[in-house]
Amino acid sequence: MAKAFVFPGQGAQFTGMGKDLYDNNLTARELFESANEILGFRITDVMFTGTADELRQTAVTQPAVFLHSVIAARALGSDFNPDMVAGHSLGEFSALVAAGALGFEDGLKLVSIRAKAMQKACEAQPSTMAAVLALEDEKVEEICRKTAAAGGVVVAANYNCPGQLVISGTIEAVDAACEQMKAAGAKRALRLPVGGAFHSPLMEPARVELAAGIAAAPFKTPVCPVYQNVDARPYTDPAQIRENLIAQLTSPVRWTQTVRNMVADGATEFVELGPGNVLAGLIAKIV
Repeated sequence: MAKAFVFPGQGAQFTGMGKDLYDNNLTARELFESANEILGFRITDVMFTGTADELRQTAVTQPAVFLHSVIAARALGSDFNPDMVAGHSLGEFSALVAAGALGFEDGLKLVSIRAKAMQKACEAQPSTMAAVLALEDEKVEEICRKTAAAGGVVVAANYNCPGQLVISGTIEAVDAACEQMKAAGAKRALRLPVGGAFHSPLMEPARVELAAGIAAAPFKTPVCPVYQNVDARPYTDPAQIRENLIAQLTSPVRWTQTVRNMVADGATEFVELGPGNVLAGLIAKIV
């Protein structure tokens, strides 16, 4: 009997997120106000009353989802008693802070650096992501390889659950790969409304920028194993956690494998903390 806490990534945001925590929990309110000071703007205003477009800006979305997730964990007090944790993409930072590997302020600063660096990388190179439904992972990988060999960049970026994979790369290469995937039998292969090619080689400039921030941040041993995106395996060693976190930006998110590994290691209950319930839906399809 083991309890796993999981934390969502970018895309889970919605207007009004975290307001109930702010209104009803003193610890949460103090942390939100502290975040407003650290970030230099009132992110709570955007979270609670901003438009969908305002919330969709990467530089806002990532800190907002992180804050909601981490503060939800803090608000649980002694009921936050994980045997293991994991987060999807950005959610890995939430998981690390919730599990004590990284302080709240340090975690928020890193997420802010990450968000701005990713935004910059997106603006420097027009790129996109697309969701592919009902096609085997191996087939998706094969089509990505062949398309990239003909020019451009396209890779498998998010292994979300069986039959749901997200690809990432240059616009032309992603569009070409989508056409081939539909021809190969995919139920759908369509572009996502994102700013750029996350978890692809096109994020290299952002990875370099984030690496400097991660190198300077103090990491500690977490209270439980953290299953990291790059290889879906559990880690407690701060040096290894750091390394994996840097690699994460240009590597795929292996969520399907992560959940399977957690179950194999004894997870019997999953609790999602943060906005929405995207991960709960994926976990139901994985196990």
